[in-house]
Amino acid sequence: MTFDYDLFVIGGGSGGVRAARVAAATGAKVALAEEFRMGGTCVIRGCVPKKLMVFASGYAEMCDDAQAYGWDVTCGAFDWPKFRTQLHKELDRLEGIYRKLLSNSDVEIFDARASLKDAHTVTLSTGQDITAKHILIATGGRPVLPDIPGAELGITSNDIFLLDELPKSILIVGGGYIASEFAGILNGLGVKVTQFYRGAQILRGFDDEARGLVAEGMRDKGVNLHLGTNIVEMRAPTDQDLTGEGMSAPIEQGKPTSVSSGKPVKGIWVKATNGNEAIYDQVMFATGRAPNTEDMGLGDIGVETGRRGQIIVDDYSQTTVPSIYAIGDVTDRVQLTPVAIREAMAFVQTVFKGNPTKNDYEMIPSAVFTQPELGTIGMTEEEARDIEPVEIYCTSFKPMNHAFAGRSDRVMMKLVVSRETRKVMGCHIVADHAGEMIQLVGIAVKMGASKEDFDRTVAVHPTMAEELVTMKDPVRSA
Repeated sequence: MTFDYDLFVIGGGSGGVRAARVAAATGAKVALAEEFRMGGTCVIRGCVPKKLMVFASGYAEMCDDAQAYGWDVTCGAFDWPKFRTQLHKELDRLEGIYRKLLSNSDVEIFDARASLKDAHTVTLSTGQDITAKHILIATGGRPVLPDIPGAELGITSNDIFLLDELPKSILIVGGGYIASEFAGILNGLGVKVTQFYRGAQILRGFDDEARGLVAEGMRDKGVNLHLGTNIVEMRAPTDQDLTGEGMSAPIEQGKPTSVSSGKPVKGIWVKATNGNEAIYDQVMFATGRAPNTEDMGLGDIGVETGRRGQIIVDDYSQTTVPSIYAIGDVTDRVQLTPVAIREAMAFVQTVFKGNPTKNDYEMIPSAVFTQPELGTIGMTEEEARDIEPVEIYCTSFKPMNHAFAGRSDRVMMKLVVSRETRKVMGCHIVADHAGEMIQLVGIAVKMGASKEDFDRTVAVHPTMAEELVTMKDPVRSA
């Protein structure tokens, strides 16, 4: 059978673009369809714009620190429209780069939505049918709203970058990395931030000691964090709400608008599980994400999906239909952009280079760009001690730059070590630039470094990271 293409990729995010380019480099005829903007979640509405907002949100503290260090500086108010204009200009530039990379690789681009007609055919929203020997689904995921009354009044992380103006106050619902990162970002930009999380501590799945210090640091910086709390109901405010009569919590809104005329009011009234009621300018949900698999025709052609809609794949990213593969967040494995890129490379090795390649999901370093920042690799203390006896080396201190500026910020360096093999099973850092540090520490941990390997490494002084090689005695065994 003759096909239009050797490979058709659905989705123009980091994973899909990498797979298309590398496959085309083997001589394969490749096409790619993207219904929104090239670059996907990471470039357009995730990692990149979020990190730029992290940078922007840190300058208020930098101004204070500069004064403490003797600089005669004055910081004015944050100009959101100016920043947003520059932000979208940068995203446009990056999207252009992605398109150019594809074009230079001789990948044909279709700006259309694609669905599956059969094992070798995709149907575009333009009505065109295209055949391919192999089809790769890399459509990623999206944030979803919870099933509570009034949830449609809220926004998700996708909408933050599109706001015409920053709210005076915001309620962020969720305790994962997205919720916690945006709590720090918006707080740093001058928004009055309240965060609800229904669990006992934010950042579930991370090291307990580390996430506890992150939560403490967020509170110290002004985030009004409520644990064990969720929304019962939310709606547009009434006149009685705006007067505060009968409310068990203060109005959180900047400038309430009267509703005496019966017209919609600015702000959202929220009732919490702890009984409090308040009005916020905005409510943002970061309570979960779902794979983008709706209305793609997967079930009709035999592609198996899980309970949440994620595509089920084997170790080689192959679905239950042999000609169809899937990578990235749509498969619900490890939801990190660099992982999707590695899955793309393994896919090309397997399908186009005749070298069946499995992905390695062990010891993946990651960073959470909260304020304070968290970097981690390997097992948490809780995970490791359930497997074997371990020793914990940990220190927490006020770093030199913060101490001099009179700030209360503390950092943490932690190693989880096997008592039997002496290998470092996990490393957890809470500090400025923790993401940069964990990338480098991750190499040693991935290579199987022992605690004694760390001990033999000469410290770089004065740095925060030198504590990782100077902790001689464990603080506890578990």
